Formats: sequence, structure tokens, C-alpha cells
Amino acid sequence: MTPATKRSILRWTHIIFGIPIIGYIYSPFQELPNYAPVVRYIAFPIIALSGLLMWKGDALRRLFSK
Repeated sequence: MTPATKRSILRWTHIIFGIPIIGYIYSPFQELPNYAPVVRYIAFPIIALSGLLMWKGDALRRLFSK
């Protein structure tokens, strides 16, 4: 897999899993309990991990390849 393909996959994963957070922020107050578990336990960890990999992915790969 080429580096450009990896970047594209990480970028789109980051964007798609950001959509529930937008729904969480802009939803009416009564619907927040419906969004909270998805955002807390699924969307946010995936967004944080993909953001970290986009930011410092090369350094992490070098660290773990040794």
C-alpha cells in the first residue's frame, strides 16, 4: 500500500467519524443521551488515534520497528 493511500484512508476515517461529534454538538438537549455513548466510546477514540497517526505516524512506525 502506498503512503498516499494510507493518508487518504486515515483522512477519510477522521472525517467520517467526526460526523457523530457534529451531531452531538448541534442536537437538541433531549437527544444527547442517544449520542453520548457513540461519541465517547467509538467516535472520539477513533478520531484521536487517526489524528495521532496522521500527525506522528512516521515517528511511531520508526519507534516500533526497532
